[in-house]
Amino acid sequence: MTDLKEKLEAVIKNLVPDGQPKNLYDPIRYILSLGGKRLRPILVLLGYNLAKDGYESVLRPAVSVELFHNFTLMHDDIMDEALLRRGQPTVHKKWNQTVAILSGDTMMVKAYELMLDTPEDRLAEALRKFNKCAVEVCEGQQFDMNFEEYETVTEAQYIEMIRLKTAALLGYSLEYGGILAGMGEPQLRKLNSVGEQAGIGFQLMDDLLDVYADKAKFGKQVGGDIASNKKTYLLLKALELANSSQKKVLKKWLSASDFDISEKVAAIKNIYEELGIFELTQAKIDAYYDGAFSLLDTLEGRKEGKEALKNFLRKLMKREK
Repeated sequence: MTDLKEKLEAVIKNLVPDGQPKNLYDPIRYILSLGGKRLRPILVLLGYNLAKDGYESVLRPAVSVELFHNFTLMHDDIMDEALLRRGQPTVHKKWNQTVAILSGDTMMVKAYELMLDTPEDRLAEALRKFNKCAVEVCEGQQFDMNFEEYETVTEAQYIEMIRLKTAALLGYSLEYGGILAGMGEPQLRKLNSVGEQAGIGFQLMDDLLDVYADKAKFGKQVGGDIASNKKTYLLLKALELANSSQKKVLKKWLSASDFDISEKVAAIKNIYEELGIFELTQAKIDAYYDGAFSLLDTLEGRKEGKEALKNFLRKLMKREK
């Protein structure tokens, strides 16, 4: 995977022109320079590799999904009033909201530009499916914001929200690789489902790591979701399973406006441990990844391509940040 990421980084580095106005293009270079897993373009390449050997010819279109992803991050940070992204100031904090909106919009246009490298006979299909995915990501973000106002959110509602907000783009990325390789519709549908199943597991792992990660490896505040009352799978499961005294403690902390963050995190984490929330969440993660692996086994494709994708998914399951 190191080789894939290095190839993608070289494309990304040379992507943004030294154009004017600088405060339109500098923020794009800035957010792309903050790093990240490059998970989505790697999935494009791995999807392509299921049917065809080599990936140099599809590096540019693969990067399109990374630009779209960073566009969503730039705009999400504005909506969330976030101050940090990957440990550094967010674009709207470093510049301002207007710059962040315009730079984000430019990234979206650049994503479409890169997708024009799709073979002509598959371009319409790729764009149609990408547009569907992009709308789903917006739907997921709106549901996530709506949940902040909801008194109760069900597990099913939460899973559907993360399917839209996070997993839909992972599913499309894998499917896009198949489109670039000329795969047929039945296989493409399976590829999309593999990506979505893994994507739900990926987001649930994010929820888990936010509470239980090693702070030195995590790269951001552990317990941030607890501090901000974010309705994660862990909190929803705790509210569902808590007895009356545990519910009372949870509701006290959730309604508190003035509190010590470390004290709140410790109190809620203690209830999670009493209820076995870590184990329940890990079992849910494993179930989604198992679903992805089972689907992958039914896919037609090059043996070495399937093994490379399986290895990548296994690493995602065991990540610590």
